[in-house]
Amino acid sequence: MSDDEAARTALERALGYRFVRGELGDTALSHPSYAHELDGSRGNERLEFLGDAVLDLVVAGVLYEARPDWREGQLTRARAALVNKASLAERARCLGLPELVKLGKTERRSDGGGKDSILANCFEAVIGAVYLDGGLEAAAPLIERCFGAALSAAKVPQDGKTEFQEWAHSNLRETPTYATVEDTGVENDESRFTVEVRVGEKSWGRGIGRTKRAAETAAAEDALTRTGSES
Repeated sequence: MSDDEAARTALERALGYRFVRGELGDTALSHPSYAHELDGSRGNERLEFLGDAVLDLVVAGVLYEARPDWREGQLTRARAALVNKASLAERARCLGLPELVKLGKTERRSDGGGKDSILANCFEAVIGAVYLDGGLEAAAPLIERCFGAALSAAKVPQDGKTEFQEWAHSNLRETPTYATVEDTGVENDESRFTVEVRVGEKSWGRGIGRTKRAAETAAAEDALTRTGSES
């Protein structure tokens, strides 16, 4: 049995899923650094892109059905809390991906198999591979099983302003400020206030509301949708 076949077999055992197209499993485990050294290709990047979308779809669907009382912003923040780099890396470790991901020489020397970013990307690629091989019927149950209690026990996210302030303190060491960009002056207008939230000189989001507080909360929730890519 070749190294690729051994790694794929171990992956299938961890997933509880056998690939019809074995090459998809092989590619999912091939980090770009490895693929580039092997044949100049980009490895699992395309599968990672696809898996990211499948994860968002499945997790969003579960939250939508399970939490009918949550607003869009709450659903978005709950999904972001579940589908982020640290969370996906944790799932990757549970599947044994640190021992299975194939890395180039430089990444191996720097313990790439222990990096959250590499593991999260590999997990997304595995999900993408399962989706291509078996469709959503195969990918959705796998995702739900991997997230387990974390998915079923998702809690109502805290107030958006508080959550974004905590994120800004932790990651940027600054406190967000809110500035009114527009005030129509029309009483009880649901779109009366437009507010922008900034951290330092950078604008992070905008929100609209009947009151300044409502607009500030909407701006914070808008900003929270960007924190995953900035972490």
